[in-house]
Amino acid sequence: MTTLALKYRPRLLSDLVGQEGSVKALANALKRAKESGRIHQAYLFAGVRGTGKTSTARILARALNCAEGPTATPCGVCDPCRAAEQPDSSLDIVEIDAASRASVADARALREQVQTRPAFCRYRVYIIDEVHMLSTEAFNALLKVIEEPPPHAIFVLATTELQDVPDTIKSRVQIFPFRLIPVGLIEGRLKHVCEQEGVAFEGGSLRLVAEAGQGSMRDALTILDRVISAGDGQVQEEAVREQLGIVSAHLVQGVMSALAIGDSAALVESCRELAEQGADWATFWRELVLAFRDRLEQEARSNRGPQELLRWSRMLNLLLSRERDLRDSSLPRVVVELALITAAQLPHLAPLDALVSGAASRPASPPPVPPKAPQVAPAPEGPRRPAPPVPAPPLAHTPPPSSAPSSAAEAPASRPHRVPTTPDQLRAACTEALRQAPGLRGLATAPQLASDLRWEAPTLRFRFPGNVRQTLQDFEREKASPHLLAALAAVLPGMQAIEVAFEDGEGVTAPERPEDRLRREPAFQELLRFTGGEVLEIRREG
Repeated sequence: MTTLALKYRPRLLSDLVGQEGSVKALANALKRAKESGRIHQAYLFAGVRGTGKTSTARILARALNCAEGPTATPCGVCDPCRAAEQPDSSLDIVEIDAASRASVADARALREQVQTRPAFCRYRVYIIDEVHMLSTEAFNALLKVIEEPPPHAIFVLATTELQDVPDTIKSRVQIFPFRLIPVGLIEGRLKHVCEQEGVAFEGGSLRLVAEAGQGSMRDALTILDRVISAGDGQVQEEAVREQLGIVSAHLVQGVMSALAIGDSAALVESCRELAEQGADWATFWRELVLAFRDRLEQEARSNRGPQELLRWSRMLNLLLSRERDLRDSSLPRVVVELALITAAQLPHLAPLDALVSGAASRPASPPPVPPKAPQVAPAPEGPRRPAPPVPAPPLAHTPPPSSAPSSAAEAPASRPHRVPTTPDQLRAACTEALRQAPGLRGLATAPQLASDLRWEAPTLRFRFPGNVRQTLQDFEREKASPHLLAALAAVLPGMQAIEVAFEDGEGVTAPERPEDRLRREPAFQELLRFTGGEVLEIRREG
């Protein structure tokens, strides 16, 4: 029994669907060949599978050898036209599968065979399919005969991997691209086939088959053949979804609605339902991404505001970024649930410009108050006594009264905080503060590596040799972190900023980088303080 893909294979250039550019160019070349008697003798058809490359090569062989040719509309009744219908039985149409005949010996045998004149036709046409599979030696052996072929030989090369064909071959052939066929054209062709076969079909069923073909007419016809068999001679949408593993549109729209309102519970329930149905997670993901793409197009055509468009774009971008994880993971359901719940929270996040404007409108808040140094608990006192009167200032020669009462708790409070004065004290105090702070222990070596450390209120200035920059990249990245500033402010009251500089090989301070200026920007620091965020990474674009 002949399959639909073979039964409805194109016989004329006009039968080709979705390749108008290549069809027009070939038709014009055949017309000029009829008028002048000259035609190019080497062609390369390049494109994805199932777009008509081999079929076009056979059509070209018929058009060249037709009794009325060369012509773009062969008669189909003469001996060369009938012979082209079955190229395996025609001596003058030689089809070669390069995937199985890729050796240099096969190429040399072909080079010798080319010298033989046609048996019955005007030209002997050599169709080499999957030509990119030839070895380098085979390409070299074929190169000369393609460049200067005998006048009776025509070469038609077909490939799905144009980038693997050597440039020396591509420079000697005319290249015709065969592009993916639009879904609408495939659907129209499927309707024509169903009408010719007397097959009933439901409204959206053929659309699903056309989309499953992914731009390949042959794949779409093959799927249609299978669906007709599964549907007892009919094309039903439910049968198509079952055969292709496509999730129902109702469930996909439900997931989209839950994402739009941030309903995480509904998303988890949808994933449970998908698991019970035994759905293919990759197929579901593809359907969801396509549905999101259509929704984003609707939003864009409706002239929505930038925040609304950005919200949908961010969710779609998140779904696309998880596609590879879904393919590689042994737990696809977990990947899907995690991605959907994450995407559901995006609508609840405040826009960045709102945070920036809010931070800019707020008055500058004082630096975080450092925690007080631990104090010794005061000794227990006896019964409270009324405060004695304040004595008059004693004369210079009068010693202060030894019996003046004083509270043990008042002494530490009135004593000023001891700030490190010498470089060694400053280095030790900063090291100890970082070592004691939670999460900052890894940065405690920075003060010891500094070639120069200075406290110039309200800024603590670090200067390092240039050869330790890689080692201190974490410290340099965290220098504007509120946690780091608070830890060092415990030993340096009033500290508001950290300045980091690196020397080059000759002791000269290296020029400031753009990311350093960004970290020092007051509005940026205020944004970090307002949101409680941290700088994880800075990238330079362009």
